Amino acid sequence: MSFLGHLEELRWRLVKSVAAILVVAIVLFIFRKEVVDTVFMSMKEVNFPTYNFFCWLSHTVGAGDELCANKISINTQSISPTGQFSVSMYFSFIGGFIVMFPFVFYQIWSFIRPALKETEFKVAKGSVFWASILFLLGVAFGYFVVSPLAVQFFGSFHVSDGVTNNFTINSYLSLITTTTLFSGLFFELPMVIMILTKLGLVSSGFLKKYRKHALVIVLIVSAVITPPDVISQVLVAIPVMLLYEIGIVVAKRIENTRKSYG
Repeated sequence: MSFLGHLEELRWRLVKSVAAILVVAIVLFIFRKEVVDTVFMSMKEVNFPTYNFFCWLSHTVGAGDELCANKISINTQSISPTGQFSVSMYFSFIGGFIVMFPFVFYQIWSFIRPALKETEFKVAKGSVFWASILFLLGVAFGYFVVSPLAVQFFGSFHVSDGVTNNFTINSYLSLITTTTLFSGLFFELPMVIMILTKLGLVSSGFLKKYRKHALVIVLIVSAVITPPDVISQVLVAIPVMLLYEIGIVVAKRIENTRKSYG
């Protein structure tokens, strides 16, 4: 295929991806009230599944109500004429991308696959499945762990009893959607390492050598996307570092495959 042929192929892959995202985004926009009430506003309530789990865990280990959620004093409001419309568009597109991520990744993979050698294709077999699983696990982790911690922390934090938390609907929904999306992308770390290893940019030895540096970076990133407390940062950092170790195993496997085939 010529260079222009590759560009045409890439264009159609992107068109298909955008079209799929738009279809889901339109559906989410139509049912925006149900989505906002069920997915977003429920996180302000103390009976949200995550808060119930931590409260149960607290009682199980004999810590009383230490881990139970307090009343989350959050009021949401829209302070601009286009506020509710723009935030509806925003979460619809983000939701469309999250739902259709497996399809989008499949389109990207289908574009790259013809350029792989047979040995490389065998190593990368199942990439779409594992990339989708990792992304969805990250999304679930972001939604059920990181986002509730952020909402509870910022909703319960007060600089003074005379100040109430009246969040704009844009900032509240953006906090949840952004945290959830980035968590899903962070969980793609093993896939990123696999690609970089195949390109010869990193190796298992390189990853092992800079493991401590990676930990520092992960902790910094965790501090950015989580509430400013140590527990939240550790909860995010642990699974990401586990994925980093999985990435080392993946890189080693690719290297061994290359050696086997000379």
